[in-house]
Amino acid sequence: MEEKSASREMFEKLSYKKKNVFEESSPERIKKIFDYSEGYKKYLDTAKTEREAVLEAIKLAESRGYTEYHLGDKINIGDKKYFNNRSKNLLLFRVGKDDIEKDGIRIVAAHIDSPRIDLKQIPLYEDSGMSFFKTHYYGGIKKYQWTTIPLALHGVVVKADGETVNITVGEAEDDPIFYINDLLPHLSADQNSKTLGNAISGETLNILVGGLPYDSEDVSDKIKLTVLSILNEKYGMTEEDFISAELSLVPAYKSRDIGFDRALIGAYGHDDRVCAYPALTALLDTEETDRTVFVILADKEEIGSVGNTGMKSEILYDMIREISRSLGKNEIVVRAHSKCLSADVTAAYDPNFADVYEKRNSAMVSCGAAMSKFTGSRGKSSTNDASAEYVGYIRKLFSENGIIWQTAELGKVDAGGGGTVAMYIAEMNIDTVDLGVPVISMHAPYEVISKADLYTAYEAFRAFIK
Repeated sequence: MEEKSASREMFEKLSYKKKNVFEESSPERIKKIFDYSEGYKKYLDTAKTEREAVLEAIKLAESRGYTEYHLGDKINIGDKKYFNNRSKNLLLFRVGKDDIEKDGIRIVAAHIDSPRIDLKQIPLYEDSGMSFFKTHYYGGIKKYQWTTIPLALHGVVVKADGETVNITVGEAEDDPIFYINDLLPHLSADQNSKTLGNAISGETLNILVGGLPYDSEDVSDKIKLTVLSILNEKYGMTEEDFISAELSLVPAYKSRDIGFDRALIGAYGHDDRVCAYPALTALLDTEETDRTVFVILADKEEIGSVGNTGMKSEILYDMIREISRSLGKNEIVVRAHSKCLSADVTAAYDPNFADVYEKRNSAMVSCGAAMSKFTGSRGKSSTNDASAEYVGYIRKLFSENGIIWQTAELGKVDAGGGGTVAMYIAEMNIDTVDLGVPVISMHAPYEVISKADLYTAYEAFRAFIK
């Protein structure tokens, strides 16, 4: 028995096992986990698009003493600033007194766009007693998941005179909602014979927006005219104004606790606001540091991080250069000594679909924020594969701060894959690794995360910033 006990002790000492955060937490800490989640749910319900996420982040930052930065402004030690890049990308930074040539900058980068349904530029038409919007979906979605669910319209319209109008319809209890039709089972024999990915085509994701004919005998498209008249009355719009609009359909659901024990949260847009919110709040809640810190909330990650608001934009490079020059430092040296956590979600192991996961190396729900040394697909294509030295640095940091975390890989080899913004930051000669929250049903209109994983991401980002 003694020998067996010694063997067990040796096994526990030498082997690796993931820890369940709830099992490892005191009642007081569990209360903190649940309390923190309430703020997150409010943020999610307010910030369903990248524009709304930027506005909400600015409100939170300004309440903590951050002020707006404009390109070319002088930057000083002690500054707490945010740069609003075209209302769809936000960079927040605090300048510490530590020498950034020696210690670099600590960067946490998340994205705030999510898969959705966008309107085409000339979307409105009438057919067979109904009026619809034509759409073009945004990001990687399973199209069948977006039919027959309540949808809300969010976005902006820039009218012919240059005025910008914000539109949100479908979120208030007395608002109408919008809808994508699907085929009834009685007539769907042909549809049922198609593969899941082909049963619904992109061109059939048309949004049902009206059914009331305008009271006139002089117009052929009477229902379309009713919709146009309502838009004109409420927003001063004409049909031509759709050309200079960014309007999207998102699920009209609110964030809700899932399960009898309320340990999980169901919501639209966990990917990637479940990392953006803890990154933001970690920065705002961490004043006791002399480091210079960046938090980046980027756009367009779901379509390749492109454009002047995506992570491929040179805005981060420009901001590091601005800070370096203001402080009389060499930007090349600053970047070489900087460190980044690419804060993006990963796939949580789902026993209902176990065949696509390699369980030993998958992220488990409620076992903490998950580090992905690499992402990509097939032979690690299109990924930042973090160095052993940098992973070792993060391991040591988390161990010293009591952070519960885990490693993760996005499914079995050759089963699929995906990417993050990590590789674009690493290309600037900045050590980078992915760390984020495991998600069930990623990219669905309603995703699921654990409150424990959300809170450990917040703790991990705070430890990294400090």
